[in-house]
Amino acid sequence: MQRRRLGSTGREVGAIGLGCMGMSFAYGPSQRDDQESTAVLHRAVDLGVTLIDTADVYGPYTNEELVGRALRDLRTELTLASKCGLVIRDGRIVPDGRPEHLRAACDASLRRLGVETIDLYQLHRVDPDVPLAESWGALAELVTAGKIRHLGISEATVPQLTAAHRIHPVATVQSELSLWSQDQLAGVVPWCATNDAAFIAYAPLGRGFLTGAITTSDQLEAGDWRTGNPRFQADAVAANQKLVRAVAEVAERYQASAAQIALAWVLGVGEHVVPIPGTKRIPYLEDNVRATGIDLTPADRAELGRLAADVVGTRY
Repeated sequence: MQRRRLGSTGREVGAIGLGCMGMSFAYGPSQRDDQESTAVLHRAVDLGVTLIDTADVYGPYTNEELVGRALRDLRTELTLASKCGLVIRDGRIVPDGRPEHLRAACDASLRRLGVETIDLYQLHRVDPDVPLAESWGALAELVTAGKIRHLGISEATVPQLTAAHRIHPVATVQSELSLWSQDQLAGVVPWCATNDAAFIAYAPLGRGFLTGAITTSDQLEAGDWRTGNPRFQADAVAANQKLVRAVAEVAERYQASAAQIALAWVLGVGEHVVPIPGTKRIPYLEDNVRATGIDLTPADRAELGRLAADVVGTRY
């Protein structure tokens, strides 16, 4: 596995990480299996996948517990990342950036993960009702207290990143980046490069869509978060098959899978970018990791990069 420097943390991680959300939350409830997910986590470490990403809201709480149990004996080999600042209220996921909540959330995450210090703790969303300086300042105090090593933030704007960075270094920024979600390239990804922050790309496979696995919206079961996402409505799924076909055509030229091509494109955005595809199955994990061996030509990168202009449906 190739390795990449994780921003100002100074840590090196596998060029491809692992997003663990789907093991416990959001996607395909009937397909969740803690025993199989544990096997995936162990195999990931064997393959050199060392950035493991979770969050307290995934479950809620059960994903951190799963990751904590599965990786307890492998702790020194990993960079363990979690997130705080989102809560479920009345069936809705909403931000909570109050300092008292973030302090309590950190203590609870430490217990669930079974660690004394979290390598990378990320503010999951900026709370519009709480000044960012208060939320970020509280997290910086947790670094001073030794409960967190490094701070990251998810789905933040360039002005928000700049403001937070003045208070305490922003080591990583996590946002969606894929062939069909490229808006972060305009400002946030360059900001990261300029300010020695790694960009952690979640949903690099378009929540599974870019692999060609989803051809109709009927394939999504009740309880799958994607049933309410604009890009997974029936008309959008049908219209967006043109993206799947385009990726498949490039994949055929490289004798690779569509997933590998989609990941290779994200990896090629910059050395400071680390995609974290999620999976609950070992064969998919192994397929994803092989993307690090694919070097797309400039022409193919350009062809793939133009796909975002034709996407039907917003990402949220």
